[in-house]
Amino acid sequence: MPVSAQEVRDRFTRFRILVVGRANSGKTTLLQKVCNTTEKPLIFDGKGKKIDADIVKSSVDRGYHDIDNELVFQSNPGFIFHDSCGFEAGGEDEFKKMKEFVSKRASTRKLNERIHAIWYCIPMDEYHRAITTAEERFFSECDTNNVPVIAVFTKFDALSAVALGKLRRIPGLTRKDQFERTPKLVEEIFANANIWGRLCGTRHPPKHYVRLAKMNIDNTDCGPLLECTTGALGDEALQMLLISTQQTNLELCITYAVKKEVMTFFKRACQGSLQVLEDECILMQKGIAKWFPHTGVVSPAMVVQ
Repeated sequence: MPVSAQEVRDRFTRFRILVVGRANSGKTTLLQKVCNTTEKPLIFDGKGKKIDADIVKSSVDRGYHDIDNELVFQSNPGFIFHDSCGFEAGGEDEFKKMKEFVSKRASTRKLNERIHAIWYCIPMDEYHRAITTAEERFFSECDTNNVPVIAVFTKFDALSAVALGKLRRIPGLTRKDQFERTPKLVEEIFANANIWGRLCGTRHPPKHYVRLAKMNIDNTDCGPLLECTTGALGDEALQMLLISTQQTNLELCITYAVKKEVMTFFKRACQGSLQVLEDECILMQKGIAKWFPHTGVVSPAMVVQ
């Protein structure tokens, strides 16, 4: 008997993500934004034992890093992150271990150990060398077995500084003209760099990409990344798992509640495949409520005596 999306959400309450990217690509800031915190994550080994962060830092400083370690933020323990740091520097042993990790965790029968998505962070403050040997090897050699990879172009606002610098060298442009032309030039710089095109031409290309800017500012969030990842998952059970795990994007909950429950209900009603009875309306309400696990929902039927 197939397992329903709700049953998956009830059985597996944690969403696991592998985060890939070179040092200083904005990975830590990204994860903090996703979990709505400024705190550092707790670190656990593969068996769930907490590890002293100072010991981990000392190991990383010596060139050793364990990709099996789990990073968990107290603000949202529903997310488990794995950091691939190490192979991007070009070490063959680190690349082999990362590749084995992806192969194993993407296909394991133990669903609570399986990675559900991969975020590959590429910083745009180094757009001229956005695709290095590390990116070429990852997207050419790593088969993620249907686990979606999202290319995350971090620090995208760095391109605005590049564009503005170019415009300031044009004689006769006022400051107003410079700022008005900046967005268009940013798009041209990004397009001419052909970063996305090169990634799409690899053997195992990413599923989608997002551009994130000004993640160091308080009022920014990772809504586009969460939306992109949800869409890339495809499977409704995993979509529900991600949406119910994240706690920062109410709009995402609303979008999928309408798309999966309300629109389906009205489509069936218009096709005459169901009668709009009170019981059907209550079922729709329950369907909507499952996309809002952090919000209390009271059905009208419960309050009407």
